[in-house]
Amino acid sequence: MKSRTHSAAGPLTGADGRLPDGSAGDDPLARADALLHDGRYEEAAEHYRSARERDPQDWRAVTGYNRAIRRIVPRWHFEMMHDHERALQYEAAIKQVVTADHLVLDVGTGSGMLALMAARVGAERVVACEGQRVVAETAMRIVDGAGYAGQVDVVPKMSTDLVVPGDLPRRADVLITETVDCGLLGEGILVSLSHAREHLLTDQAIIVPGRARVLAQLVESRALHQKNTVGELYGFDLSGFNELASLEYFDTRLRRHEHRVLSAPFEVFRFDFHRDGPEPRHATLPVVPTTAGTGHAVVFWFELELVPGIVVTNAPDHPTTHWKQAVQCLPQPVAVDPRDPLVVDVRHDGLRICFTGITKEHEA
Repeated sequence: MKSRTHSAAGPLTGADGRLPDGSAGDDPLARADALLHDGRYEEAAEHYRSARERDPQDWRAVTGYNRAIRRIVPRWHFEMMHDHERALQYEAAIKQVVTADHLVLDVGTGSGMLALMAARVGAERVVACEGQRVVAETAMRIVDGAGYAGQVDVVPKMSTDLVVPGDLPRRADVLITETVDCGLLGEGILVSLSHAREHLLTDQAIIVPGRARVLAQLVESRALHQKNTVGELYGFDLSGFNELASLEYFDTRLRRHEHRVLSAPFEVFRFDFHRDGPEPRHATLPVVPTTAGTGHAVVFWFELELVPGIVVTNAPDHPTTHWKQAVQCLPQPVAVDPRDPLVVDVRHDGLRICFTGITKEHEA
């Protein structure tokens, strides 16, 4: 999860987030309120939790804690847990690869669900790491309630902070993760897996998912384009606000927006998670439009091969997935025609895929 930059101190607090005139002593929850106001959500949550434990009926403490937690824990966790197809596919992959003598590492465990699946299959031991402490503590309680506390260890750390021996008794035989966003790389999967291969896994370790590829399409959609650009409205020129538009992708469900597909899906990148690192890559791709129109955006998605034969995808024609599609709006719409092939320039920096240019082939 991305951390929020602390806001400038507001009228409630000084630069250090403290209340003026020692007023925190007059109200035990005032410090928590100040921390929440200042964007220091984890600290605020701890203060609210302490107050809630002192008085479980204190509505201010209860709601304050929940407000802080909502800032820390994204709501998509619930959608992900209810994504039955994804869960069943991961469980099938885990059953294929995990055996009784395996030490399994679950990176970004969240609720602990995949770790519990590995334990239920019979893994000797599972170490599940989670960088968000409040989520890790929740996963610990879930694991304990499921009766697997003796088999599953939840470590409140990022995987890149784990050490062997210590957090893991030895190098792991299997790594399981679903740390991908709608554009595949945004949760840092290349960074974490590169580190894990070097420091946490055996030479023959199995990684689930093992491979992935990213595909894209050019689409015409004024509705999508208007999610990231503005011009003259209501008699005013608002185009100056375009300085604040997203240069990279955002997530959306393509089927919820009126659109026309202007090209067949084309492959952007392939990744082998047993080998590839986060080093930047660049590609120049030939794309032939399938119909004439105005290109407003590039929509892209992933195909995640957990093990050979088991693939998870967030393709637009796959509406049951909790993952949305990645959409990158073009700064300026492009007129396209099947008789005029295109050249698409795309790159990634290990964390984000970005389309950096679409030109006519004869102009490239």
